[in-house]
Amino acid sequence: MCGIIGIKGNDEVAKELFVGLMALQHRGQNSAGINTYDGERFYSKKGNGLVSHVLTGNSLKRLRGTIGIGHVRYPTIGRGDEEDAQPFLTTSPVGISVVHNGNIVNYFELRRSLGEKRYLNSFCDTEVILNIFADNFTNDPFEAGRVIMDKTNGAYSILAVVSGVGLFAFRDPNAIRPFVFGRKGENYIFTSESVVLQILGYNIIKDLAPGEGILVDENGRVTQKMLKKGSPRHCIFEYIYFARPESVLDGLSVYKARLSLGKGLAKEVKRRGIRPDVVVPIPDTSRPTAIALAEEIGVPYREGLIKNRYILRTFIMSTDDERMRHIKYKLNPLIDELKGKKVLLVDDSIVRGTTSRQIVRVVKNAGTKEIYFAISAPPIRNPCYYGIDMQTRSELIAREKNEDEIRDILKVDALIYQTLDGLKEAIGKENFCRACFDGDYPTKIKGKEILEIEEKRKRLTQTRKVGAGLFM
Repeated sequence: MCGIIGIKGNDEVAKELFVGLMALQHRGQNSAGINTYDGERFYSKKGNGLVSHVLTGNSLKRLRGTIGIGHVRYPTIGRGDEEDAQPFLTTSPVGISVVHNGNIVNYFELRRSLGEKRYLNSFCDTEVILNIFADNFTNDPFEAGRVIMDKTNGAYSILAVVSGVGLFAFRDPNAIRPFVFGRKGENYIFTSESVVLQILGYNIIKDLAPGEGILVDENGRVTQKMLKKGSPRHCIFEYIYFARPESVLDGLSVYKARLSLGKGLAKEVKRRGIRPDVVVPIPDTSRPTAIALAEEIGVPYREGLIKNRYILRTFIMSTDDERMRHIKYKLNPLIDELKGKKVLLVDDSIVRGTTSRQIVRVVKNAGTKEIYFAISAPPIRNPCYYGIDMQTRSELIAREKNEDEIRDILKVDALIYQTLDGLKEAIGKENFCRACFDGDYPTKIKGKEILEIEEKRKRLTQTRKVGAGLFM
């Protein structure tokens, strides 16, 4: 999962790209980068770290040009080394710079198919996309985009700056990852979430359709074409956890979706006969869900955990050790709101269970009488191969364990999951990828691809733990 932004403007675009990336920081904390083009040459700055650390004032001054793209990343393929940071740039056959949000399932096969024709300096799927695009570019970015769609299996929202052509955007035929197009005067923008447009003062034109490509040329002319016919299967996890609540993705408000999840979850709480003293969200994603749940069951909503806003999102950290260590610094209990009470904690999801166990321990140590744990998503039983960092079956706590076993592991008095029917009722029955819950993947995934992903993932996890370079 990543965040991307591209702007075709009339003035220097680097500052707007920087502000946009700051708004997308929640989508990736591993690396950040910007590439701009002034009609003659490309300017680039990227590296590991947060946006504000990588893109300093001095570096922004040298990013000249009226066209540019930017990226924030957390790694799902590759180790997340500095070589994996985006944008990626090639100068053959012309200057082409690319950023990508999503995940290419057949990445390893495509990488091998490039052979010795193209030298690859990273283990990032975006570099493979760039080289396939460059190999098939003959002055028509739409045709190169069609080739990408024919060759790749997975989720992708892609932005490319092509010298002598302009800013080109295209979205996979299932529109799995979000992608919005906007305008401010004569300036145009593409980005992962509508909140960026709101902050920068752009108006939404549309969300890119499944399989659509849009070119804003160097003179500001807009051309739209359908590259490959498809049908929408938007990632439902964007609404549950990943996107900012202010965003509207493919016509659906993230905030309203989370309120609906709370109402659906309240039905399960009532059905189980659970009556807490207070409802407490695990900040920040689950707040709207907890508010709606508390209203539905007629129980006070309280802030029982205070978040240190300078700690990164623990879900997208590389290892369990990292996640557990950061929870100690990230959340601090309000003891007066918890002590001696029956507390209903509300969270968005349980993936590995590592973070949840640590949070329960923090709340229990505050002197609670009982702890109930309500989850706005159903049990995650299947890996995600489209950009959410849960690609192997072995790391999913709900794959092999039932609700009672997970409750015992978490050491809570009750565990309440959202039902799959409740999820469909809250967010919608159609147009969504819910494969992590129901196993219905929008693209065909070969068994050998799954095995290779899991093998590389295990080696990558070992590499991150020991700090050695085993990902080869």
